[in-house]
Amino acid sequence: MKHKQPQRKSTTKRRFLRKSVASVLLLNLLCFSLAPVMALAEGEQTESTSTESTTTETTTVQTTATSIPSVNSLGLEVSSAILLEPVSGQILLNVNGDQPLPPASMTKMMTEYIVAELVKQGKFSWDDVVTVGKNAAQTIGSRIFLAEGDQHTIEELYTAMAIASANDATVALAEHVAGSEQAFVKMMNDEAKRMGMNTAHFANSTGLDIADMPEGFRPADGQETVMSALDAAILAKYIVTDHPDFTRFTTIQSKKFRERDTSPMVNLNWMLEANKEVTNFKQFAYEGLDGLKTGHTSNAGNCFTGTAERNGMRLISVVMGTASDKARFVETRKVLDFGFNNFETKQIVPPKTTVAGTETVTVKKAKNTEIPVVTDQAVSFVVPKGADTSAVQPTVTLADEGTLTAPLKQGTKVGTVTYSFKAPGMDQTLEKTVNLITAEDAEKAGWFKLMMRAIGEFFSDLFNGIKNLF
Repeated sequence: MKHKQPQRKSTTKRRFLRKSVASVLLLNLLCFSLAPVMALAEGEQTESTSTESTTTETTTVQTTATSIPSVNSLGLEVSSAILLEPVSGQILLNVNGDQPLPPASMTKMMTEYIVAELVKQGKFSWDDVVTVGKNAAQTIGSRIFLAEGDQHTIEELYTAMAIASANDATVALAEHVAGSEQAFVKMMNDEAKRMGMNTAHFANSTGLDIADMPEGFRPADGQETVMSALDAAILAKYIVTDHPDFTRFTTIQSKKFRERDTSPMVNLNWMLEANKEVTNFKQFAYEGLDGLKTGHTSNAGNCFTGTAERNGMRLISVVMGTASDKARFVETRKVLDFGFNNFETKQIVPPKTTVAGTETVTVKKAKNTEIPVVTDQAVSFVVPKGADTSAVQPTVTLADEGTLTAPLKQGTKVGTVTYSFKAPGMDQTLEKTVNLITAEDAEKAGWFKLMMRAIGEFFSDLFNGIKNLF
């Protein structure tokens, strides 16, 4: 038995050697396994530090938001004033903006809108010839001295109305379009209601006081033309939005109506940016200003609806009841400066955005019943410069999911989302509603899949029913 002792020792050594090697391998394995974890932990720490740095930087930017001066600090000398951003419809400044007042020739903006809209629809052409009637020929005030029976194109008369505020040209257009000025006035008042102009009432196409209209052509009710500054801004918004080519007329600085005329018509809007090169008007010229309409009567005082665009943001200003023709432009500058100096258009939500909590909708009979949804367009607000917009709140309204059945095309509307935001320094809560649409096609599942899904749902309901018995 003694001769077997060396073999037993050799076996023990081999076992010990194997355990040692295994231990080393296990230790190496653990080390290599921990290395990625340590690296990941280090990466997470670095990423966390980076995120904190970004947040800090963002906060620094956000705290530099413009401090909006009070409207009182502008020292406006007006009966009323409005500043409006036409894309969002936001009101940035309001001084008695809801008060109905005589608008004088700012009334012609509605005549301009209706005529341009009818041309756009193809019912009339800019080259159509207008024959001047008795009413137009007898109209007083700003005019181009049309005689009864004169013939001019719609474009020629429209130009005279837009840049020289010609009352006779305006009446000639109204009568050509509707047959009579009072029939045209009905169209004006109907359009005002459609646009949401709550205080506006039109007595004629020009803005003249009724007593200054030719006898025999005055409205029977004797109700004068009135329009609030807000209504004027709404009307201007429709012009610049529905007819973005309005500048084809409003930026003409001067033009002869007839070749034989000794002097040209001069644009009554002294604030046109192009006037910076004109000696008499350069003190009023305003960067980006390209419209829109002046107005003056003894009852209205001096009024002006102006519009200007800078850095992709257009603003519409209205001042009413200023003391002089110069004052209306001085006050307009104050109003527009208030807007451009203190506000900016900021995209709050880009297009094709997923709304947290409403990433998908359920579509019956689809191959994949959960279909992703996104917003159909971007959301932008006009906010104080540098404002923190992180507090925007979405409110989702979905269609009844029982009505959503495959197949559905990509881009199908399945609901809406309203984004709300109250910017610091602004009284109003800003809101915009956009559609939620499917981000991909919802293809209908085959009959076999629908059958198996129905069987699964049957047994699931059965199991839940049995479970609820106990």
